[in-house]
Amino acid sequence: MTSTAPHLSQQELESYLWGAAKLLRGLVDAGDYKQYIFPLLFFKRLSDVWDEEYEAALADTGDASYARDTADDRFAVPEGAHWSDVRSASRDVGRALLNAFRAIEAANPERLSGVFGNASWTDKAQMPDSILKNLIENFSQHTLNLSAVPEDELGNGYEYLIKQFADDSGHTAQEFYTNRTLVHLMTQMLEPKAGESIYDPTAGTGGMLISALAEVKRQGGDVRTLGLYGQEVIHITAAIARMNLVLHGVEDFQVVAGNTLSNPAFIERDRLRTFDVVLANPPYSIKRWNREAWTSDPWGRNFLGTPPQGRADYAFFQHILKSLDPKTGRCAILFPHGVLFRNEEADMRRKLVELDLLECVLGLGPNLFYNSPMEACVVICRSCKPPDREGKVLFIDAVHEVARERAQSFLKLEHQKRILAAYQTFADDPGFAKVATKKEILDKDGNLSIPRYVRPVGNGNNNGAGDVPSLKKMWAAFEASGREFWEQMDALVDMLDGVVAGEAEDA
Repeated sequence: MTSTAPHLSQQELESYLWGAAKLLRGLVDAGDYKQYIFPLLFFKRLSDVWDEEYEAALADTGDASYARDTADDRFAVPEGAHWSDVRSASRDVGRALLNAFRAIEAANPERLSGVFGNASWTDKAQMPDSILKNLIENFSQHTLNLSAVPEDELGNGYEYLIKQFADDSGHTAQEFYTNRTLVHLMTQMLEPKAGESIYDPTAGTGGMLISALAEVKRQGGDVRTLGLYGQEVIHITAAIARMNLVLHGVEDFQVVAGNTLSNPAFIERDRLRTFDVVLANPPYSIKRWNREAWTSDPWGRNFLGTPPQGRADYAFFQHILKSLDPKTGRCAILFPHGVLFRNEEADMRRKLVELDLLECVLGLGPNLFYNSPMEACVVICRSCKPPDREGKVLFIDAVHEVARERAQSFLKLEHQKRILAAYQTFADDPGFAKVATKKEILDKDGNLSIPRYVRPVGNGNNNGAGDVPSLKKMWAAFEASGREFWEQMDALVDMLDGVVAGEAEDA
């Protein structure tokens, strides 16, 4: 019976999932794998969980009608729209899949509308029956009910696939995936609580929303009282986010497909809806966006100013700040280091400091982003700071708080604890953290470059023989003094790339 299916190890699950994706090689671009694999995975999961709950209810009561109603409580799977129905189709398999998807979406309109995406299932030139049959048989090898693959483990499998898809396509996974250890840290810093609303304006596959939910659960809060909200510009990615949230057991959520800058989805009484917690990893320095419309933004999101055409970072930044609850709102945003010091954004940065919304600037080590060696920063803001933090900003230089194993960088638990402790203590820690006043920052023209505030620790002594610097400390000082220069150089190269790209478009 389905309910007695053996538990799949993480390695078995990953091998099984990637085995399905490999069947598509040579048929579709690797970047399009997700359009086919994720809907099939989700369909299989829904069907297997439905079977598990049906069989449990039938075993308890012996009443098939009651068992069907019980299984439909989570998600309704209409007759003829089950995995087994599609598996038995001998021809027009794509049509059978599409019909099943539409039937399930129609039976669960509030939670699953559009969740299966819009892949070309009926295009036999691209997806012949033989390939679809092979995919279905591959997925049919294992049972994906809750006892065989608990929600968190299937979520891990999702993340594995996202990374694999990025590797196979040669593209970065940044639009889908943010390092899980970093997301965990960001969530801990914001301390989401039961009953609060959590929002991600560039939701990707929903990982930050899931992390917030997991943090509330870890703290013993009632996750049923949370409201999770997100918007994602890529429709298939928004669909994947909805699938991901469902597969993690989330029930109260709303993820909308659309452009956050041009068409924000969450509006209340002709104003942007506000949230208690905002977590975000916006796309870095996008160049194609409607800057002209931003100059007269109807939602008032240009209160710091209008960002340059070549980079929309401060457009996302202002959208997030405008989306914070005026009393409880706080946000953690992952940004490129350039937002801290680029000259073209200096006026907006000064206004941000003057408004005293900025609470913490955290500099991160390299290679924390999948398929990318870049360093980045986390910027934390609050609508209302605690009185002892008013007029102050904490700078944390955590460039060395990173580990690397098997070509992957991540934050170990001790790294996360050190950074979190520095943030919560909000005090100077020589060489690691520095509290700067608003005046000190404005005296530096609002420049937020971390090396301007967190200086390397001074010379120690060498066996009591006076202040003789060790080679290690000399190297650390040299490295720190050069970081700001190279950050500025990276920003210059980025700006020149934007100019060249713009000229190419004009030509």
